[in-house]
Amino acid sequence: MASTYGNDLRLEEIGDGEQSGTWGNTTNTNLELIAEALSFGTEAITTNADTHTTTIADGATDPGRSLYLKYTGTLDSTCTITIAPNSISKTWYIENGTSGSQSIIISQGSGANVTIPTGQTKTVYSDGAGSGAAMAEIGTLGVTNLAVTTNATIGGTLDVDGTTNLDTVDIDGAVQLDATLTVGANDQGYDVILYGDTASANVTWDTSADDLIFNGAAGLIVPDGQFTLGSTAVSSTAAELNLVDGITAGTVLASKAVIVDSNKDLTGGRNLTISGELDAATLDISGDADIDGTLETDGLTVGGVAAKVAGKETIFVPAVAMYPSTTNPCGGPEQVETTALRPDLKVLDFAADADDFAQFAVAMPKSWNEGTVTFQPFWTVTGTNTGTVAWQLAGVAITNDESINTAFGTQVATNALAFSGTSNDLMVSAESGAVTIAGSPAANDMSFFQINRDTSADDQTGVARLLGVKLFFTTDAANDA
Repeated sequence: MASTYGNDLRLEEIGDGEQSGTWGNTTNTNLELIAEALSFGTEAITTNADTHTTTIADGATDPGRSLYLKYTGTLDSTCTITIAPNSISKTWYIENGTSGSQSIIISQGSGANVTIPTGQTKTVYSDGAGSGAAMAEIGTLGVTNLAVTTNATIGGTLDVDGTTNLDTVDIDGAVQLDATLTVGANDQGYDVILYGDTASANVTWDTSADDLIFNGAAGLIVPDGQFTLGSTAVSSTAAELNLVDGITAGTVLASKAVIVDSNKDLTGGRNLTISGELDAATLDISGDADIDGTLETDGLTVGGVAAKVAGKETIFVPAVAMYPSTTNPCGGPEQVETTALRPDLKVLDFAADADDFAQFAVAMPKSWNEGTVTFQPFWTVTGTNTGTVAWQLAGVAITNDESINTAFGTQVATNALAFSGTSNDLMVSAESGAVTIAGSPAANDMSFFQINRDTSADDQTGVARLLGVKLFFTTDAANDA
């Protein structure tokens, strides 16, 4: 019976009665091949080859049999290496020692394979299942202590249940810390300490989904460097920089939301630049605060007193401050008694059968933004007719050394409002649309206004009595300084 080589190390198995007088030589060769299976071997791949086959020879020395197998050569693309024959079940340490920064793929049959990036070594095994044979990596490695003296590169998830002291950790996947991770000198007692060169330390975090939260006893310390948070705009899912116990020194640049918990400090004489949102329970600023965008606050105080901020303002002009126009004048002013020693009314009377006019002037506040205004008439009727009343307003701004003899702007009307039907009831019309002031409004101008009853748009049969007008305008400064 002839020799066979069906075992996983391709050793020669002598047939019954074979090799009389020479079997010792075969046995010695087998012992050498067993030793080779525990050794280190190298195999060169043809330059820039896309495929390569490693065949373990029958009963003869071959690097493919080695326990630690290093592939060399130069590659310009990924190379698939097939281990033959496909009946072998064996374990290897395989190193991708090729140059050219290309991965190698270890295969045996049509089953799964293992990819090894350049410069890496993986522990793999074959199942020897024939044409459908597969290669696989060694699974979970359990150790009591793991000492890494140089670099630890982690492509997946790092779960740490105890204390981890590492000189350098490169992590491409997720990191879950159930205990303390100390980076750099452990002399402060913080949960997470980020150290760098005091002249140019940079801690960069660039993700658009997850929160970055510092809950340590002293928050985040940036020694004379800068902390950059995010690179995209703020959104409902944007990440957050949560400063639970403050930030000392350095510069914080944030395009995400920044949350400062109650009474925590931003100290050190450095900068806080935020292009997103700042949410602070208490924010004390001892120096200057330059805000290029919009400052939104539920209650801004200065010295314990609510601060006035720019926005919509009102001026009430009573009818007694108005005067009938020379052309098509309204009636009045009249003083109307409701009941003795109850409120008397100072009114201007606007008839039902013609558009009567009155005028008034206002030196608008310097803080006015010189934009459009709106108005809201206050009026009544001495009578019981329930017909509607509509009002119109126009304006013109006159500046210093400019002729007052200038036309008013376009009239803007209120919606017609029906009278209640009860004599001398107060009626307040809805706020009008925007009234454009003619001329070129500027600070310190005198603005003249003309108001009239728009009888073509109402049907009140009685005299409409104007008590006054509330003007709405917008400011772009907190005061008139």
